[in-house]
Formats: sequence, C-alpha cells, structure tokens
Amino acid sequence: MNQLEPTIENQSIAGTVDPVGIIELLNAFAPSFFVAFIVTLLVTPLVRKLAIALDLVDQPGGRKIHTEPIAYLGGLAVFVGIMAGVLSAAFVEAPLDQYRPVPISVVFGLIVIFITGVGDDMFGWDPRLKIAGQMMAAAALAVESVGVQVAAGVLNPLLGAGDTQLFFFPGVDWVLSSHVYNIVGTGLVAVMVLGGCNAANLIDGLDGLLSGVTGIALVGLALIGMMLLPEAGGDSVEAPQSLAVARIVLAVVGLGAILGFLPHNFNPANIFLGDAGSLMLGYLVVSIILMLGDRGQTHVVLAGLMVFTLPILDTFMAIVRRRLSGKRMSDPDSDHIHHQLKRALGGVKPAVFTLYAIAAFFATLGVVLAWLDVSTQLRGRVVYAGALVVFSSIVTYAIKVARRRALSQQAN
Repeated sequence: MNQLEPTIENQSIAGTVDPVGIIELLNAFAPSFFVAFIVTLLVTPLVRKLAIALDLVDQPGGRKIHTEPIAYLGGLAVFVGIMAGVLSAAFVEAPLDQYRPVPISVVFGLIVIFITGVGDDMFGWDPRLKIAGQMMAAAALAVESVGVQVAAGVLNPLLGAGDTQLFFFPGVDWVLSSHVYNIVGTGLVAVMVLGGCNAANLIDGLDGLLSGVTGIALVGLALIGMMLLPEAGGDSVEAPQSLAVARIVLAVVGLGAILGFLPHNFNPANIFLGDAGSLMLGYLVVSIILMLGDRGQTHVVLAGLMVFTLPILDTFMAIVRRRLSGKRMSDPDSDHIHHQLKRALGGVKPAVFTLYAIAAFFATLGVVLAWLDVSTQLRGRVVYAGALVVFSSIVTYAIKVARRRALSQQAN
C-alpha cells in the first residue's frame, strides 16, 4: 500500500471553472456510456433465455410479489455491459493521459463480487462464503490504496492534524504514522464494502427498485465527480495522479448499463438482478464513493454516502427491527421500506416511484453538500454538521418506528 501523508486533506485549489474542458471530457466518454447501454440492452434477453434454460428462476410464493417464475441472472447482463464500457473507456486517450485510469483493483473487485453473487444464485452459498468474497474485493481496493486515504480525512480533524480541526489532542504524533492510516483506512474500506453490498442486496425487493435507485445515485456521484475536476476548480494540485476521471468513468458506464437493464427489470419485470447484480451494484457505488476521497476529502465521501442514503437507511432499520424483535440479522421479513410503501400505496409502481423520489432527494442533498465543500468557504465543521444533523435525524426516526412496530407486534 502507498504511504499516506496526514497532510493530504484539503489540498484543493480554487481554480477557475473551465466548462469547455468539462464538456470535452464528457464527450470523450459518451461512447463508453452508449457501449454499456447498448450491450446491456441487447445481452439481457439472451441472459434471460440462458437463465431459463439453466432453471435459474425465482419461484413465486411467500414474501415475493410476482405470480410467475422469473429469471434472476440479470446481474450477468449488467456485468457484461459494465465491463464493455470500462474496456471502451481504456481506448480514450486524451483525458486518461493526464489521470489515473480505472484502477485494476476495482475491476478485479467487480469480477470477484459478481462470481460471489453467481455462486449464491446458482448454488445457495453459505453466507460466510459471500462475506469472504466481499472481503477479497475490499482487500483488492486496500492493496491499491483505493479508499484507504479516507482514513487521513477521518483522523486529521479528530486529532487536530489537518486543515479542518474539530478537536485537538497534543502528543499524538505517533498516531499519525502511515501504518495507522493504512490500518484504519483498510478497516474503513472493508466496512464500507460489506455495508454497501448488503445494503443494495436488501433493498432489491421490488421490480426495478435497486436498478433505478442505483442509477439515481450514480447520477449524483457523477455530478460530485465533475465538481472535483481541476476544470471545475476542485481537485488537488497533484491532479495527474488522481482518480478524478476514473470515478466519473465508472459512474457513467454504470449508469449506461443500468439504463440498458431497467426496461427489462421494471414492473412487470421479466428478469431480476439476483445476488450477482445487487451485490455488484452495491460494490460499484461504494468504490466510486471511496474514490471521491483519494486525497483524503472525507467531507466529499460523506456527501457520496448521502447520495446512497436510501439503501443505508433501509439496512439500518432492518438491523434495529430484527434486533428489537429478537430475530437474527439474516432472518428475512416483509417490513422493509419498499414492502411498507407497497402496502400503503397499493401497488409496486407507486411504491417504486415514491422511492425514486426519495432517492433523488438524498442524491440532491449529497450534491449540495459536495458543492458547499468544493465551491464555497463552508468547509469542514459546517459540512460535518450538516451531514450529522441529517443522518442523526434519520437514525432517530428509524429507531422510533422500529420500536413502535416491535411493541405493536408484542401486543398482538
């Protein structure tokens, strides 16, 4: 792993905005978006036929809302589309000559997560094997220091070592060694990969829900990524070594693949993502969020997490709900946000569109937080405070709802 410096946070420059440069960059990678879109759109029906031939179908019954068997190998189509888009982006010369390309560790992680999900879809793998696959993908990111730098952004404000100081503790020079940053950073990467993959998996309960929510999140992350470009006056002085372009490429390619898959997956769906798709999309989003902090900009990483709040919120509520009711964390139930909205609104489409609107709200909030950090003087404490207020409010409300429901169930 690369040695981390405790002074990497907030090395941004207030450069002038170059809209022409940003537009040229987007034009350069527009073909990659279309490659991912077209490939996924055309491959999905073939994957559906393959899944039916292999009897990889999701049978109706129980908590499931569909009334007929539906293929669930859709993650394969999305995977092929993403890989095709990333490969096409490698042939774009001008922008990538100035920046790091998409890290090999991210591509390797996508492959590992996809194989892990396929194994679960086809053979019902033990949860420990699924976690092992996710940890392997997280380890790949840590080895190439993708996301590890976020540790500096976390520790510096707490210890008073960075430009943004929340507290100050004297005599902590030993904490600021590269080994501590690497250890803490690797732990953060592992936690975020596990959390993101499983959050995406848990919210994948209605036709087109995860696909649409992830697509909205990728739009928000692409916008945040554009704010960090030197052309927008937001990236580091060491821009040629940054991931400023790579994170936009992944967001654009992922969005293209999702839009190619969504027509097949939207209600009434004829193919599902399966674990291969849901885990992979969660990993893709988390990888981009971690890449936002490749200079230790923890505030921007928080903004990225805000973009993905809906799956995180649903996962947190599920954990609290099962804890209060005495169930295991792995026990399924029909009380996720999407289940409750479906019952309240009387259908899949109203529930999905409502959740799209909620996801868009959080994505907008994340983009605004990032803009405040990058383009104004409201840095550090203000951005942390804004994120803290929003997340604390969400967590408090989630606990209140979960406790009320648990008491109601006990009374019945």
